[in-house]
Amino acid sequence: MADRGCPLEAVPLPTEVRESLAELELELSEGDITQKGYEKKRAKLLARYIPLIQGVDLSLQADSRTTGPSQTAAATPKQPKSRPTNSRDERFCSDVHTEAVQAALAKYKERKVPMPSKRRSALVHSSVDTYTPPDTSSASEDEGSLWRPGRLTSTPLQSRPSVEPWLDRVIQGSSTSSSASSTSSHPGGRPATVPSAASALTGLAAHAHIDLHPAPPDVTTGLGLGEHLHCERPQVASVRGVPRGCSGSILETADGVPVSSRVSSKIQQLLNTLKRPKRPPLKEFFVDDFEELLEGKLWSRSLKLAYTLLNKLTSKNEPLLKPGDRVALVFPNSDPVMFMVAFYGCLLAELIPVPIEVPLTRKDAGSQQVGFLLGSCGVVLALTTDACQKGLPKAQTGEVVTFKGWPPLTWLVVDGKHLAKPPKDWHPQAQDAGDGTAYIEYKTSKEGSTVGITVSHASLLAHCRALTQACGYSEAETLTNVLDFKRDAGLWHGVLTSVMNRMHVISVPYALMKVNPLSWIQKVCTYKARAALVKSRDMHWSLLAQRGQRDISLSSLRMLIVADGANPWSISSCDAFLNVFQSRGLRPEVICPCASSSEALTVAVRRPPDLGGPPPRKAILSMSGLSYGVIRVDTEEKLAVLTVQDVGQVMPGANVCVVKVEGTPYLCKTDEVGEICVSSSATGTAYYGLLGITKSVFETVPLTAGGAPISDRPFTRTGLLGFIGPDNLVFIVGKLDGLMAVGVRRHSADDVVATALAVEPMKFVYRGRIAVFSVTVLHDDRIVLVAEQRPDASEEDSFQWMSRVLQAIDSIHQVGVYCLALVPANTLPKAPLGGIHISETKQRFLEGTLHPCNVLMCPHTCVTNLPKPRQKQPEVGPASMIVGNLVAGKRLAQASGRELTHLEDSDQARKFLFLADVLQWRAHTTPDHPLFLLLNAKGTVTSTATCVQLHKKAERVAAALMERGRLSIGDHVALVYPPGVDLIATFYGCLYCGCVPVTVRPPHPQNLATTLPTVKMIVEVSKSVCVLTTQAIMRLLKSKEAAATVDIRTWPTILDTDDIPKKKVASIFRPPSPDVLAYLDFSVSTTGILAGVKMSHAATSALCRSIKLQCELYPSRQIAICLDPYCGLGFALWCLCSVYSGHQSVLVPPLELESNVSLWLSAVSQYKARVTFCSYSVMEMCTKGLGTQTGALRMRGVNLSCVRTCMVVAEERPRITLTQSFSKLFKDLGLSARAVSTTFGCRVNVAICLQGTAGPDPTTVYVDMRALRHDRVRLVERGSPHSLPLMESGKILPGVKVIIAHTETKGPLGDSHLGEIWVSSPHNATGYYTVYGEEALHADHFSARLSFGDTQTIWARTGYLGFLRRTELTDASGERHDALYVVGSLDETLELRGMRYHPIDIETSVIRAHRSIAECAVFTWTNLLVVVVELEGLEQDALDLVALVTNVVLEEHYLVVGVVVIVDPGVIPINSRGEKQRMHLRDGFLADQLDPIYVAYNM
Repeated sequence: MADRGCPLEAVPLPTEVRESLAELELELSEGDITQKGYEKKRAKLLARYIPLIQGVDLSLQADSRTTGPSQTAAATPKQPKSRPTNSRDERFCSDVHTEAVQAALAKYKERKVPMPSKRRSALVHSSVDTYTPPDTSSASEDEGSLWRPGRLTSTPLQSRPSVEPWLDRVIQGSSTSSSASSTSSHPGGRPATVPSAASALTGLAAHAHIDLHPAPPDVTTGLGLGEHLHCERPQVASVRGVPRGCSGSILETADGVPVSSRVSSKIQQLLNTLKRPKRPPLKEFFVDDFEELLEGKLWSRSLKLAYTLLNKLTSKNEPLLKPGDRVALVFPNSDPVMFMVAFYGCLLAELIPVPIEVPLTRKDAGSQQVGFLLGSCGVVLALTTDACQKGLPKAQTGEVVTFKGWPPLTWLVVDGKHLAKPPKDWHPQAQDAGDGTAYIEYKTSKEGSTVGITVSHASLLAHCRALTQACGYSEAETLTNVLDFKRDAGLWHGVLTSVMNRMHVISVPYALMKVNPLSWIQKVCTYKARAALVKSRDMHWSLLAQRGQRDISLSSLRMLIVADGANPWSISSCDAFLNVFQSRGLRPEVICPCASSSEALTVAVRRPPDLGGPPPRKAILSMSGLSYGVIRVDTEEKLAVLTVQDVGQVMPGANVCVVKVEGTPYLCKTDEVGEICVSSSATGTAYYGLLGITKSVFETVPLTAGGAPISDRPFTRTGLLGFIGPDNLVFIVGKLDGLMAVGVRRHSADDVVATALAVEPMKFVYRGRIAVFSVTVLHDDRIVLVAEQRPDASEEDSFQWMSRVLQAIDSIHQVGVYCLALVPANTLPKAPLGGIHISETKQRFLEGTLHPCNVLMCPHTCVTNLPKPRQKQPEVGPASMIVGNLVAGKRLAQASGRELTHLEDSDQARKFLFLADVLQWRAHTTPDHPLFLLLNAKGTVTSTATCVQLHKKAERVAAALMERGRLSIGDHVALVYPPGVDLIATFYGCLYCGCVPVTVRPPHPQNLATTLPTVKMIVEVSKSVCVLTTQAIMRLLKSKEAAATVDIRTWPTILDTDDIPKKKVASIFRPPSPDVLAYLDFSVSTTGILAGVKMSHAATSALCRSIKLQCELYPSRQIAICLDPYCGLGFALWCLCSVYSGHQSVLVPPLELESNVSLWLSAVSQYKARVTFCSYSVMEMCTKGLGTQTGALRMRGVNLSCVRTCMVVAEERPRITLTQSFSKLFKDLGLSARAVSTTFGCRVNVAICLQGTAGPDPTTVYVDMRALRHDRVRLVERGSPHSLPLMESGKILPGVKVIIAHTETKGPLGDSHLGEIWVSSPHNATGYYTVYGEEALHADHFSARLSFGDTQTIWARTGYLGFLRRTELTDASGERHDALYVVGSLDETLELRGMRYHPIDIETSVIRAHRSIAECAVFTWTNLLVVVVELEGLEQDALDLVALVTNVVLEEHYLVVGVVVIVDPGVIPINSRGEKQRMHLRDGFLADQLDPIYVAYNM
């Protein structure tokens, strides 16, 4: 007894005092009294005994620590109680552990450590619930325990689809018993062998049949009496005292209310049946809601069912079933009688029963996998009860619905009226106890897949005999069973072994346990049961409910079998239970923990001394040692320890060994923990239909260190981790399923749960429900802890708890938690008996459907296997680079467009040097030729401009500028106009009078605060002396709202051009030289820098000429433009090209697409445009907005087959997925797949590449993203890992030369090398125009020279990384075509861990992570990577994204995300080209202007 940590008997306190003390402790732990009240009452109780206790040496009480705060002097009297019942899960409640955790936390704190607070039970919500254990529990997948943190798999079989609603309608009576005869049992409990090799059941049945004369009439009615839900169930009085033949059952409810007559008549009927003469004596019974199943009854009903199954079910005139077929058994936990009938009926008919849980909804947790198992077993028939069948969800036809993933099933109700009576001469086949499968038990693996374990007839019989011998069962003994009788120990003891030994079984369903947790103890007491089968959960619940129950005695018990004794934390339940009930007749040696697994059935069970069992033992092991797989015995003084109890010796006739967990099954050394393997005739035989894993699990051959097999018989792996201790006792420290391998160490999920629960969880964790599992991120397991948060817990408290849990786990287990999430109460998926469904929880976490309300990610601390940061090596010099390329036979990466000189006569080129001259010439020669058509949202033309109209309007503007504005030549004029003809006319008006125009996007009237400052800034930076605009915008610029944002007094002269007088200018200005400034082009770069570039007249006309040649533009052509006309190529196409080439431009302002998405495509079709330009934002609007409307567009006659080339104007890497989806979507409207391409330009040169109408199609290559980070290009095959598709950015324009230069040494690079793109062309801009005129910047960007090789040419640096690659294609001139691939802007790149990342790559990964991420942008902030995601969905889904974003960036980019910001759609700013303004976003984030839904700081 000493081994069990019995209370110290230094001073014998009277029993009643000890009981009062125990109750006091319980009240304190429940929170029913305060600490102060507790101490006062306790002092009062112990007052008389204090002098006696003073001398006791407290050091002896190592095992009896309490979590009480006052562990001060030895003088403080203590009830030497092994473990106080705290209201969290007793299975995990170890005081030593709690203390260890608190001590560990104390290290982290300066302030005084609060001891573990005593929590109130979470069950104080309603009076009815006072003693009601919750229906939920933590991670255990099988049955709900109270505060039961995660036994990941408290039985190796997990995941029952669900709890039955009709459990609540369950009759309030005791539970069940049944009978059938069996091979006779010798008094010693050793079963005699069955004469002949007849199988267990046929043996039983045959004997039973011989005993019986004609089968008694069937008495069956379904479950009834749903009225008395909250009273104790009416109990059938024990039949033990009555002579065996006539059972006089007296009926009354707990409070003496007579039971309804219907039920009484049923009992009466039953009694009449029993009183008939010539009956064999009643061998055994099941008491179940007034339904007793007699031995003969089980036989006759099973026989009827067997006959019905084999002869009465047909499908297409064939029998539905033949012997050996599998049949599903779908029974609620409240109906063991019907289940037994069905189970034995199947065995008699030689069918294979597959018991499963009752599915409730189409989407039960794990139900799909169960369906998969049924499908793979070829199940076509499901047996169930009438009540259960009525409760199943029905389709419209009234049939039971087909559950998700399930095969179509026929449902058969096994209640009597549905069965046919067999003819007198019909007998079932007597089969041998051979290797044929008897039944299939399901089990859910760690990953959530469900497998079926086949148990043969021989194993079934051998297992029943072994249990009979080990537990010393004898005939007519009474067993109380609280477990699920459909599988595992509940099935083995309560349904199989009991029938073999003709025992009485009282089955207590889960629903009754919820209403009255003491019911099982009351049944033990009432029926003087000799054995009871429970889980530590049941012991814990009864502890909470036992106060005030004086008349309970457990002295009849000789074995209290704890089915989850293999759970390392069950020891505290056992100790606490013994502590309270020892005074009520419970003997310490009665508690018998056992270990079992689905594969090996019962592995070991502790025998009481009278059956020859050795004394029980405890092991106190170092957790750190266990994580390395070794046993280090520790004293309980040490912090991180695990105390385990033995689960007895192995089963009779079995051999057990311990093998290495991974790899070849070598035997473990005696101080190593490994997987327990069993060799016996009583284990499962296979996983149904899975030969591969069957071989590795059921046919393992353990090897000695020398590699020799230890036995010629195969062993079965149990999935249990443990070791063999002294006296050959088996110790279990965990389950393989709950193991998380982090680095080289392995941690048990249960141990982590226990640590979390020791951090005073009751303030925050709802009913102690915590799930712990691991997810693989970046090639290693990461620990995730999910807990249900109490509804009343505040954010601050929860966060404090979360951070303390992290500290505790780090301190006790020396392992980091990757993610800690709190979800609202009752939202984790439940296993059928209320536990947390772990695999489903993990699935939801990975899919982003867990919906947590608090998340804490700690990737920085626990991801330790990131690749080392890259060390920058000293660069190779430019000369060596060239020599290296020469030696390697690589050409230098340079390319050029077609030569301009060959393409046209120089005469025209000279004539077209100045655009103002061109317009005058066109107005003179082709006055009525239309140049521009402007469309509105309805698609109607709102204004047009012919050559002469444009010319006249420009003259009027020039006159107004000279007269009203009094401007002089060379003055800068800001043009603030909406997209339209006015903008174009005023631009030429400025050229006519020698002013320099600056086009500016007008402010947005609804968003002045952000758009007006940009307008003001451009006006100031460009030194504009006058603003030309419309009357409406002029009013806006001077409005009160504007005054709130900018100082409106500092505007320069503002002129409106709405009604200027018709005046001509005296003379049109002609620039003295082509190098004079023509216009300024201002644009805000994506990095947030406002950069204006100077365009000379020569550059302007050269630009127009290149575009004209590339796109073959002539006066007879029509092109459609859907771009913003304020800067870059958009401005050139909108304002300049039509005047230069004479073609007609159909102008579609992108803003109009907001009210009519199909406007641009309809215009292209209507005007049969061969060439069209758009921006990415327009393309995206069309793809998103018209995805479902292509049919409607076709009906309206939209046809895009006229389009030769559709170009996206961009200054970034081509967005290949967008262009591809656009092509695919509008293929139905005749758009050729080859038509869509992109252009490339930048600040130094607005048009470097442009696909044009001739030349080869754009090519795509795949490069290795990891090599790009190191500034290298490595071409890979499509679809290879880490591959990134890059599309060529159109063809290089005529007259443009491009070279790739090294970013630092400025030396030329070879073909397919990544470097900066440098460009030389007649239409390069001539420099930046800024307030400060930063000369150094200018020199660097616009007049760079190579450091080696061709050092004469002047180049402009684009600031973009890219590479050139010579392709196999030929261009128009017959040369091999050189393709330019743009990778991204240098300014945008993020330097992290010594590598160069392009934001778009990280963003693409993040957008793929979850369907509700609409957009994403990343930037860095003090070396932290910040990811901003737009959530397109419900706000409660926001926190799901945190872990997914962190995971995907780690996996694909080896980066740890520092901050995840979740915002509403539309928060990420985007410029007119559809590019993300990441720096604006960053500024907004730092200034706290984003109004985020959630900001997660990953620790």
